Amino acid sequence: MIQLSLKKTDESEYKILCLGSHCDDIEIGCGGTILKLIENYHHVIIYWVVFSSNEQRAKEATASASFFLKEVPIKKIIIKDFRDGFLPFQGIEVKEYFEQLKDEFSPDIVFTHHRDDRHQDHRLICELAWNTFRNHLILEYEIPKYDGDLGIPNFFVHLNEELCRRKIQYILDAFPSQNHKQWFTEETFRSLLRIRGIESNSPSNYAEAFYCRKIFF
Repeated sequence: MIQLSLKKTDESEYKILCLGSHCDDIEIGCGGTILKLIENYHHVIIYWVVFSSNEQRAKEATASASFFLKEVPIKKIIIKDFRDGFLPFQGIEVKEYFEQLKDEFSPDIVFTHHRDDRHQDHRLICELAWNTFRNHLILEYEIPKYDGDLGIPNFFVHLNEELCRRKIQYILDAFPSQNHKQWFTEETFRSLLRIRGIESNSPSNYAEAFYCRKIFF
């Protein structure tokens, strides 16, 4: 199991690894939480890794990461070019990159996809995250989609109105190629934040939700 550390202070170094199959996954799944961590800790180090992209999407993903991480002096933004929808069929190459990542960075916390997500790319990244980072705190985020696979999360991060607004605006501004999709709207993103806020009795009304499998104190 992974230990929950309560020894961090606002001056502590905090290493965060964000993993996303696609170019907007990290932002949708845990963008508000990332903004909150950056706000709370002065010495954040972030690795931001996106696995599938094309030329246009890579430009958008780089711009988006720059929005979210603009106050982080030490960061590494990595946009890979694996084929969207085919990650399980490129599993050897993806696994090899995870091994490289493990040698390069040892995070305090890993954000990745939920293991019961019905998108095959999402599931693979989650499985390899657990296979690779076996002694780290891992939080699995959720992505709303057509498949209707939202579950019952057990870890909530309360977000104030300003953080929710910034998260949503950054996403909408950074990914114009997605704006034609009927679900890619402010209403969608705010609705999920509101529902998770209700479930966790958030004083601000909003929250992001995660699945935490193993933790001890």
